[in-house]
Amino acid sequence: MATNNFTLHIATENGSGSQSANNILVKSLFRLGLKVSGKNLFPSNIQGLPTWFTIRVNPDGFLSNSLNYNIILSLNPVTFAKDIAKTKPGSVFIYNDSFKFDKTLLNSEALNIAVPFTELAREASDSAKLRKLLINIIYVGVLSELIGLDFKTVEAVIGDQFKSKPSVAPPNIKAFRIGVQYAKEHLSSIKSNFDFKVKAITGGNDGKILIDGNTATSLGLVYGGCNFMSWYPITPSSSIAEGFDFYAKQLRVNKDAQNNFAVVQAEDEISALSMVLGSGWAGGRAVTCTSGPGLSLMSEAAGYSYFAEIPAVIWDVQRGGPSTGLPTRTQQSDVLFAAHLSHGDTEHVLLLPANPKECFEFAQTCFDLAERLQTLIIVLSDLDLGMNFWCTDELKPLEQKFDRGKVLNSQALNERGEFNRYKDLDGDSIPYRTLPGTEHKQAAYFTRGTGHDESAQYSESPEVYEHTLDRLKLKYETAKKYVPKPLVQQNDKIKTGLIAYGSTDSCIQEAQSLLQAQNISTNYLRVRALPFTDEVLDYLQKNDRIYLIEQNRDAQLKQLLLNKYPQFYDKVHSVLNYNGQSISAEFVTKKILSIEGGLS
Repeated sequence: MATNNFTLHIATENGSGSQSANNILVKSLFRLGLKVSGKNLFPSNIQGLPTWFTIRVNPDGFLSNSLNYNIILSLNPVTFAKDIAKTKPGSVFIYNDSFKFDKTLLNSEALNIAVPFTELAREASDSAKLRKLLINIIYVGVLSELIGLDFKTVEAVIGDQFKSKPSVAPPNIKAFRIGVQYAKEHLSSIKSNFDFKVKAITGGNDGKILIDGNTATSLGLVYGGCNFMSWYPITPSSSIAEGFDFYAKQLRVNKDAQNNFAVVQAEDEISALSMVLGSGWAGGRAVTCTSGPGLSLMSEAAGYSYFAEIPAVIWDVQRGGPSTGLPTRTQQSDVLFAAHLSHGDTEHVLLLPANPKECFEFAQTCFDLAERLQTLIIVLSDLDLGMNFWCTDELKPLEQKFDRGKVLNSQALNERGEFNRYKDLDGDSIPYRTLPGTEHKQAAYFTRGTGHDESAQYSESPEVYEHTLDRLKLKYETAKKYVPKPLVQQNDKIKTGLIAYGSTDSCIQEAQSLLQAQNISTNYLRVRALPFTDEVLDYLQKNDRIYLIEQNRDAQLKQLLLNKYPQFYDKVHSVLNYNGQSISAEFVTKKILSIEGGLS
């Protein structure tokens, strides 16, 4: 019997109300102290097409995507045959017995359970519209009885789920109890032999929370001092803007709470980033959230931020591309584009959060970096990280004060005697700036995207232009001192290394365990930012064979890595997942074993 260790796969129709039911299951499991994750695979149109939700419970905290489904619940006749095909010997297949199908399709080596969900829904409500929604809560009841989920916990979560609509909770609790009662009366013999059970762990999730990356980002932006956000709606980033607006109003509790920040829905992404530049130029802490298609439109303004040295932040929640691509699928396919966003010689600082906790922290760090370096910072999240439930450490605001960078006030200007906006005075290639409204005759300067000299005067001099580009290149090197360092797990006796970044990190620990079972021990480095720091070079030198794991077709981070360190070309091998689904430990292990076999 597998206690607190199973994967539940739920097939429904998009727009049927199943998301609320699935959230109730995930939250109930979490409240019982279990390590749990919930991943939603949904179509890009609003209603009608198939959707799947996968819940994984694992005592070791291995919560990345897994295609080894232990329990499959099929409530969509359109995908019924495909759902059956996912069953394996020993798995459980629960389905609506109103489906008309050839019974020989069922896997005889799986436990097949027919439940009259349609009939049970008639007991729950006289409303046809409401019955369609309540079927989802009925399956929560059936599953709760079979796996031993605490009923009081589930009902408390149902109350919380619908607390903004108190009248909705009672019929949902009634439907839940109908599902429980049916399972007690008709599935008791099955329950006694049911292989997948839940056992509460007191304090099992102390210090942990269940949250999605976009919500964590919204909160981090508030704590990071963000006072301006412009955005254009796009999946999967829109909830960041909505969340920031909500939490800023809740948490900034002073008499000016409604007036100390602005959220503007721009007419397009070009305008959205341009507005951010205006705010950053004026001294604001400004951000725009978007995804790949929006990032494409922002390229011109991105170059302006880089060349005119204006602090700005883009938060990119990556999805499948190119073009419209797969709007509701995940990828890490914007890395190469973001690193050089704009025409001309341009290099941007990238931040690569791997979990909601880092989304929260990097949403604060990004503004410090933008103002310290006077440049554009691009944060690359993805749909899996942004929109799915993750079990993560509690969010704690960073303790250090905001780093506003090199800003000269009137007193500093008096002491200096002169002000040259683009002159490097400290050897770090970062000039000083002033903010609009500074009361000093030397505070003003021209901000331009055309060629300019150290005093911000227009210039087409080849020598001046070359000097400016060289200084910007050196400033990118200076950024190494400030960006988050990679996290390194290194045993010098082991010579095989893994490199990953972003949400790919979620499967690495499990993949290492699976590889260890095949007598392959591995080190691990997680890149958290570009430019690459010295720790990356040291890791490349210490490991003889390295697998760089990423979720795109063209090995985008590998290209950037080997462009910087071409001497390691022969030792870096790619493990690439780009089908739109989040990467799994089984996939990584299989690919590495295949490459190892070919190299040995």
